[in-house]
Amino acid sequence: MSRYRKRVAMAVVFVTFGGIAAADPPPAPSAPVHDAALARALGADELGMRHYVLVVLKTGPHTMPAGPERDAMFKGHFANIGRLAAEGKLAVAGPLDGVDGWRGLFILATADLAEARRLVETDPVIARGEMVAEYHALYSSAALMQVNETHGRIAAKKQP
Repeated sequence: MSRYRKRVAMAVVFVTFGGIAAADPPPAPSAPVHDAALARALGADELGMRHYVLVVLKTGPHTMPAGPERDAMFKGHFANIGRLAAEGKLAVAGPLDGVDGWRGLFILATADLAEARRLVETDPVIARGEMVAEYHALYSSAALMQVNETHGRIAAKKQP
């Protein structure tokens, strides 16, 4: 390759991979603006956080065999999740991988463990002993309270 071609090739590489652009860095992203009204609506403290109860659902002592009764129990479980979310009591819910009997989780929008227990006891999988609940205090972003609204807008199919 001639000396001229090498210089052209190096110039192309330099320009292509940002050598010249490095002299003009992109503008820094603007810092988010505090939205006091949103913070109040989500129950946020000055750090944008709030207290929750994390509930770990584990395999319980009474596994119900497959069939219509089990199907009805889980239909009630999903209906209960939907009700709690609609009432603003449930921030996040989802299944886990089942390892060590860990079946699912709830993040409840309360700091009160007794209230969390009362809410979880309304779930058919708990009432029937299919699962048992373990409760933990959790301090996390108040933005978790927006998960259900956002999820409803992005889910192409609704839970049965």
